[in-house]
Amino acid sequence: MRVIAAKHLGRTPALKAAIAETAAPYLGWVDGDDILAATALEETAAVLDQESSVGLVYTDYVTIGEDGKARGYGNRCRIPFSKDRMLLDFMTFHFRLMRRSAFDAAGGIDESFRCAEDYDLCLRMAELTEVRHIRRPLYYYRIHADSISQRMRIEQIHCARDAMVHALERRGLSDRFEIDLQIRGRFSLRRRKTNG
Repeated sequence: MRVIAAKHLGRTPALKAAIAETAAPYLGWVDGDDILAATALEETAAVLDQESSVGLVYTDYVTIGEDGKARGYGNRCRIPFSKDRMLLDFMTFHFRLMRRSAFDAAGGIDESFRCAEDYDLCLRMAELTEVRHIRRPLYYYRIHADSISQRMRIEQIHCARDAMVHALERRGLSDRFEIDLQIRGRFSLRRRKTNG
């Protein structure tokens, strides 16, 4: 393990810079507030080791609260993989391990995406390589009010739409299809934290 000290660049440029410092044949990342299962790397690497045509393998995930307690199986886990279906549903969510050569062939991280850069990358990779799904939760995705997914939700939705539009263009489908963005609010009540 190597620690790299750098000025704050923002999520996407920092991720791209960190990946540039690696030489490993496989790449994966974990968001700072999430948890990777102890066997996640072993199980995902085994798929890449055994199937040379596979460039990306992803797992199921469990959502957890701020307290680390499980809230439930991730909604995206139930969506079967299809590169066409991925135009609307980001099922290759977490955890992902990628073959470096496939990552590079897809163009790596696109810094023009402030968020949803992983969705854009997965769309591009699915166009070039085989994708496998491990139907077991090997990632614990923390949901809390201060996460990027919550704080930047509207921007994330718009960036995801941009990724879809680019994918339609790359696939030669933009003359027949367009993305119709519909933003719907969802509200929930949660208990306030008390000071005592």
